[in-house]
Amino acid sequence: MTFRRKLRSRFVNILSSDKAQSVQRSLAETRRRLARRPHEVSVFLELDDPYSYLLAQYLPSLAQNYDIKLRYYLTQARSDEAHRPRADLLAVYAERDCNRLAAELGLPFLDKGRAPPVEYRRALTSQLAAISASPGYADELLQSIELYWRGDAEGITRRVSGAAASGEGEPLLERNQQRLARLGHYNSATLHYEGEWYWGIDRLHYLTERLDALGARRDTATTAKLASIRQVMQMSLPVTPPGTAKELPPLELFFSFRSPYSYLCLKRVFAIADAFGLQLIVRPVWPMVMRGMQVPKAKMQYIILDSSREARRLGIPFGKFADPVGKGAERCLAVFFYAQSEKRERDFLVHAGEAIWARGIDVATDKGMRKATGRSGLFWPDVIAAMEGDSWRARVDENVESMQESDMWGVPAMRIGDFVVWGQDRDWLLVRHIEELCDAGDGILI
Repeated sequence: MTFRRKLRSRFVNILSSDKAQSVQRSLAETRRRLARRPHEVSVFLELDDPYSYLLAQYLPSLAQNYDIKLRYYLTQARSDEAHRPRADLLAVYAERDCNRLAAELGLPFLDKGRAPPVEYRRALTSQLAAISASPGYADELLQSIELYWRGDAEGITRRVSGAAASGEGEPLLERNQQRLARLGHYNSATLHYEGEWYWGIDRLHYLTERLDALGARRDTATTAKLASIRQVMQMSLPVTPPGTAKELPPLELFFSFRSPYSYLCLKRVFAIADAFGLQLIVRPVWPMVMRGMQVPKAKMQYIILDSSREARRLGIPFGKFADPVGKGAERCLAVFFYAQSEKRERDFLVHAGEAIWARGIDVATDKGMRKATGRSGLFWPDVIAAMEGDSWRARVDENVESMQESDMWGVPAMRIGDFVVWGQDRDWLLVRHIEELCDAGDGILI
């Protein structure tokens, strides 16, 4: 392992440890108390972002039920490729994903194709900038996001009357974007509290749990609406496979050995496939940085911290990292296809993931790879032969191409038929869709 990789791995290990989080939280709370500051949560929302719209639906309940001070900042999407690779595909997927989430949560959601034109966004931004220092700014911001995503052109016209030409919108967005970066993040629909970030409604429960531990919940709190998010996102698997599932298409998992989220989703995807009796096809792809994409420091830090708390919640070993990028990832890919030929691919995926993300084992070395494959029941001479071969490269390229045909660029992505979800925390949506296919018979092959 190169010195640079060792340094990066060591940094990730420190960053993701339980002890580091505990110390950071303790210091943050001590500083807050000494300064006699209230519990202050910064919220970064984007007018044209559907995840911001969904989060905005729950912020009034958060403010009502917790003794906190919410500070709202209107931002705009990062346009650079490093922070938002394939921004065009992300915009399309975000709308589709939020449409599904809104339907499950019982929230109204507008197809963006019917949303007001860009001139309304500019005018709303300018109008909000003009009142950003007023006491009623938070309500105005949330109402504007609601008007935009409900396509209320008449309501927007009334709201922006006389404000469209003020020219204050762009400077406001720039200031707030700088603040977002200064605090250590890059994305909208995010909340920041005392050194930690929480993205969207998916991570809102981590913030409320932290506030609960600090005693910030009001005595009069009724948190049913906030709790409903986690309730909706629970998945329940059938005890025996439904008969109609026999004719469904295979379930495909696009996976990267360098992706912590890919590692975290493995056992749940296995469980979903087995519960419905589906054929599971794991399709490993090149890590993003080996496909020419960048992972900036702020993005890497958030991913690692988020993966760490998700691993704790799921009870999955995590926290001692040995970066496999380059040679390590290539060797894992080569061995995967050998393991697949031996019908041991599940074992290898889990044990290689644990080696990389939980045991700090360098799979770029023979010693490290032998530890991962030994636990997987693979024959070492055949492992060596697989790593010396080259035919697997074309298969990885085919997997990348297939993933991109579904307008996906990141992992883990799960596909059944023409239905695709992205992210380890969308397994429950995948289950909902499979249930619908079984009930309706859609997608059944004849």
